[in-house]
Amino acid sequence: MSEKLGFIGLGIMGKGMALNLLKNGFDVCVWNRTESKCDELIAAGASKGNTPADVAAKTDIIFICVSDTADVEAVVLGENGVLGSLKAGSLVVDHSTISPKATTDMAVQIEAKGAKMLDAPVSGGNEGAANGTLSIMVGGDADQVERAMPYLQAMGKTITHVGDQGAGQSAKLVNQILVIGTMVSMGEALLFAEASGLDLQKTLDAVSGGAAGSWTLSNRGPQAIVRDWRPGFTIDLQQKDLRLVLEAADHVGVPAMTTSLAFNLYRSLQTQGLGHEGNHAIVKALENLVDIRIGE
Repeated sequence: MSEKLGFIGLGIMGKGMALNLLKNGFDVCVWNRTESKCDELIAAGASKGNTPADVAAKTDIIFICVSDTADVEAVVLGENGVLGSLKAGSLVVDHSTISPKATTDMAVQIEAKGAKMLDAPVSGGNEGAANGTLSIMVGGDADQVERAMPYLQAMGKTITHVGDQGAGQSAKLVNQILVIGTMVSMGEALLFAEASGLDLQKTLDAVSGGAAGSWTLSNRGPQAIVRDWRPGFTIDLQQKDLRLVLEAADHVGVPAMTTSLAFNLYRSLQTQGLGHEGNHAIVKALENLVDIRIGE
């Protein structure tokens, strides 16, 4: 018999993830800071909690997907937070991308209540969240990963237990380093193609099936060449993740030059009020250096 689930955070990623739990027949209680975002989930069969604490009191496993470290700390440790009503034997699964250190600190407080925590950040954009094809990197105890696996499989296609508490968050930062390196390269490549007079769609078709191919190129390249900046993941959220990468890289003493470059390119777009656009709009920061516009 499946356990009763809670889901906190119904934003660009969380909504699709929670809907997939419902589609797989699981009993889900939801909460979101903006209450109206619960409506679609309730229409799909979810119940609604009044606060994060109320969700924790009513459920066995609480999934969280919010924006930043402070947001997770608020819903877990804050007033009317999960920790206040957490039952012994419960499990907290955090899908947010946050500080690895903050994750391990929260896990200590959760375990003091007789409960457990997994850090399980996700990758795959809003498309992956909607389609149930996310990659999920999990840190924590193996027995709790096994316990959560049926629910994780409803939301993701690739679920990997990467290590102990905090390892999921560190693996997600590896993911973000790779994503942003590809994003910068994609922007440079498209700008070069435009300046060289190439047909951008034919160029994407030519290179996507070879060694240069990637999820980013296949999913964000077509958007960029028609100047569709709708977000699968916003610049503002990408910047939050890059800040985490730079902090963690400083802590472990490794260079992060491409990450730093991308961080500053995105900052230039944020100063123009473009933080709400998709992270593939990094192309615009490169365009501004040479006054060339792709797709125009």
